[in-house]
Amino acid sequence: MNATEAAIRSDAPAGSKRRGWTILLVTLVIGLVADLGSKWWAFHSIADAPVVVSRAEVLAQTKIDPTDLMSLIPPHEPVGIRKVFQFQLVLNNGAVFGAGQGKRWMFIGFTTVVLIIAVYSFARYASPASRWTPFAIGLVVSGGIGNLYDRIVYGCVRDFLHPLAGLEFPWGIRWPNGSPEVWPYVSNVADAALLVGIAILIVKMWRVDTQAKKPKTASA
Repeated sequence: MNATEAAIRSDAPAGSKRRGWTILLVTLVIGLVADLGSKWWAFHSIADAPVVVSRAEVLAQTKIDPTDLMSLIPPHEPVGIRKVFQFQLVLNNGAVFGAGQGKRWMFIGFTTVVLIIAVYSFARYASPASRWTPFAIGLVVSGGIGNLYDRIVYGCVRDFLHPLAGLEFPWGIRWPNGSPEVWPYVSNVADAALLVGIAILIVKMWRVDTQAKKPKTASA
């Protein structure tokens, strides 16, 4: 049994799988509604007029320059507090943090496979007594589906959350892409759900590995 399976199994030696599925599905639905609802609100409220994202226009622009989808969004002032948190409309043709621009079909295929593996792993191995594993998997699945929906329907991902917007590193420090901002990335609720869910699963696997090594150390 590998660390991932152990982390999932360890949640519930005697728990109810039905409760685990309920937690997963409720988390998935809430996360998906929050993501798609917030994207709808952002693209209808942040700019001076509602911004309609056309899949045909996105795909046409992608063929010309996959890194320049901002020409499809009218100029607008970010909403919020500079250097703290702002809302700004961005179309992302890549993955989290803008990586892999223009590789839409690769991300669609990869996301689909990951979602299938996550649900299968939970169905196969989990008998959760703890709420954390189904909650974390629900976050990961909801985030994956939210961005997968955007890639299929709009040809790109709609982003609008920009924490620490305009806050720059001291002493001229820059990211490898040349940006001086501490957090130059604009994301969405789905990205946040993915990162939080993955973080929870990593912590659980680390705890399981740590606990598994304790008896060996004591006996040695």
